[in-house]
Amino acid sequence: MNLQFLGAAGTVTGSKFYLTDQNHKVLVDAGMFQGPRRWREQNWKALPLDPAELSAVVLTHAHIDHTGYLPRLGRDGLKAPVHCTWGTRDLAKILLPDAARLQEEEAHYRNRKKKSKHHPALPLFNIVDAEQVLDMLVGHRYDTPFEPVRGWKTTYRDAGHILGSAWVDMKVGDKRIVFSGDLGRVDAPILRDPVRPEGRCDVLLLESTYGNRTHPDTDNLESLAEIVMEVAGRKGTLVIPAFAVERTQEILYLLEELIRRQDIPKLPVFIDSPMAVKATRLFAEYREYYDEEATALVKRGEKVFNYKNLTLCESVKESKAILQTSAPKIIISASGMATGGRILHHLRNYLPHPKNHVLMVGYQSVGTRGWRLLRGEKEIKIFGDFVKVRAGVSKLEGFSGHADCNGVLDWCDGFSEPPGVTYLVHGEPDALEAQAASLRERGWNVIVPEYAQEFELW
Repeated sequence: MNLQFLGAAGTVTGSKFYLTDQNHKVLVDAGMFQGPRRWREQNWKALPLDPAELSAVVLTHAHIDHTGYLPRLGRDGLKAPVHCTWGTRDLAKILLPDAARLQEEEAHYRNRKKKSKHHPALPLFNIVDAEQVLDMLVGHRYDTPFEPVRGWKTTYRDAGHILGSAWVDMKVGDKRIVFSGDLGRVDAPILRDPVRPEGRCDVLLLESTYGNRTHPDTDNLESLAEIVMEVAGRKGTLVIPAFAVERTQEILYLLEELIRRQDIPKLPVFIDSPMAVKATRLFAEYREYYDEEATALVKRGEKVFNYKNLTLCESVKESKAILQTSAPKIIISASGMATGGRILHHLRNYLPHPKNHVLMVGYQSVGTRGWRLLRGEKEIKIFGDFVKVRAGVSKLEGFSGHADCNGVLDWCDGFSEPPGVTYLVHGEPDALEAQAASLRERGWNVIVPEYAQEFELW
């Protein structure tokens, strides 16, 4: 059995782990590289495999850095089934066509502006590629074994990261391989906590996103209540840039909880993002994934992700109508870093007025509008014009979909003994180094692989 690292090695994106033996070729995750240009360019380089020869693809979850290369594999000849949880399958039906749309728009922009060394510039994949690969997705339930190829007994365990996220428990003969995927936080709202592993394993691939960081110990519910009350008191508008999947639903869930407690008034809340609307409806359907608190609400007859003053905006007309709604009100819109999408229209409308407030609820990459707002810049360029920033701007620090370094170590404590070998993936170099040091102090055999590096497992 050989293992080759074709992504998420020395970086947090592009997860692809290639397992081969004498009879099978299996890809675990098929992620697209994002972020710095040197990694994005890897998307265009041929993989050291023929997609047509793959026996199966096994996905951990629906995020694009774990699934976004699937349409390209399909275009290049993939015929094998793509295994995932049911939640991942349905989220991928939202995320992959949107990723294709962005690819097409980027290619169109480069051709129009003549900003490409390729003539014409082409998308990595298109809408047709994305829709065709969706037909290959095969859904599975948690804790129910299946065989992606004969003799490889595989089970999805709840990773608590996003809807349908899983870590992969794979047994091949008398050997056990565990792929952590992305592990979620304990006590995060809505979804169950990550299931801890048991027993021993021979090979572990472990995420290291927060290998050198811990999350702040903050009460998001109380902080959110304070901000809402301040904005409501001055009859302003609270604008929340949020990622369409998971973060939007978390914020909505917390707002609903505050309303149930009567800690905030029943303000109008607008979810203004077609993708976020679809994801919110999906979250409402997948009640079997809820944690104990959310499940108890449902059993009491409470409506989750659906209350009287909530408006889900899909059309442009519905989005424009928000401006005519009297304040105080709350608008949650994508993108989370204010790099594009409908949030830009709301920022243009509401940033110039001191009674309003912009609340950031996620990581802001250097140079993005969200990052500039948090730096305190007095004007922000939107649609070619500079917009004055007179509204308040702040950030809630306690949101992250990933377990921090302590959370990952706690998850690892589920093993009865150290794995035979642990490969650290899905982290930046500093995080990988810090997590390797922590595990080695525990006596673990740790390897930090490089891109395209190959290992013989047994």
